[in-house]
Amino acid sequence: MKKIINDPATVVAESLRGLAAAHADLVRVEYDPDHVVRVGAPIADKVALISGGGSGHEPLHTGFVGAGMLDAAVPGPVFTSPTPDAVQAAIAATTGEAGALLVVKNYTGDVLNFETAAELAAAEGLDVRTVVIDDDVAVADSTFTAGRRGVGGTVLLEKLAGAAAARGDALDDVESLARKVVGQVRSIGVALSPPTVPHAGEPSFDLGAQEIEFGIGIHGEPGRERISAEPADALVERMLDAVTGDLPFAEGDEVLLMTNSMGGTPPMETYLAHGIAERLLAERGIRVTRRLVGPYITSLEMQGISVTLLRMDDELTQLWDAPVHTAALRWGI
Repeated sequence: MKKIINDPATVVAESLRGLAAAHADLVRVEYDPDHVVRVGAPIADKVALISGGGSGHEPLHTGFVGAGMLDAAVPGPVFTSPTPDAVQAAIAATTGEAGALLVVKNYTGDVLNFETAAELAAAEGLDVRTVVIDDDVAVADSTFTAGRRGVGGTVLLEKLAGAAAARGDALDDVESLARKVVGQVRSIGVALSPPTVPHAGEPSFDLGAQEIEFGIGIHGEPGRERISAEPADALVERMLDAVTGDLPFAEGDEVLLMTNSMGGTPPMETYLAHGIAERLLAERGIRVTRRLVGPYITSLEMQGISVTLLRMDDELTQLWDAPVHTAALRWGI
């Protein structure tokens, strides 16, 4: 294993120190327990938006802390859920009378630990709600979660709910908006190579030279099937078939398309795949009105991509276009 690290036991903390040094204008990092907080938090009369999960998926979630998006992110160890006390510390650092919404990916540890933290906060008089995202169409169940996994749609949910909170929506309305997004977003991912977790020191799974894991999870957990490598046109069409057939998306729909690198895929290949996806969607009468291309939810150095579609309307378009200023996503400011 070759990685730019010192010690697997300290890799998350050292990475957080680098984040704090690079973006001191946007975030502050607290340790023991680890959590990343927006500069200026808590913000009076604003719903706090908090998310988190295992490290190794950067820029999710720590890179999305800032104006127009998250008020705090709680990073756990690599591919491991953060503990309830860390989530509770993030709630305490950001939440006032307007309350807080926790965005939780559908993995058993994340759901249990975030809900435990919400219950502890409620016992202290805070109004804290949770919304679970489960946008992965690859599997109905997995070794990492009960039900569908939360994957690329998490990025879009954090942006849209963050914009709703930033414009001053009440907690009921931010929660309702978040649930609307969960109901309208779907994703699927593929892997050409596995990730290597630092403390494991070896690849998470084996793939043959001409094999692709179709429907991979962001922790390297199994997908829908293992297929033979195929040209990009065929692979992207296979991915879109899985996504569009699930909601389903239909002719006349307007969508946001996110083509995401899983960490090890170069921009050339990611943009190539995105161009194919845009063409195929246009041929189906599905209009792409907003786009996001790049490494936004990764799996360490895994080679592969994911495709996310969100059915859009006027409200979601307005919220997507609203200003955002974070380490990894910024426009309009």
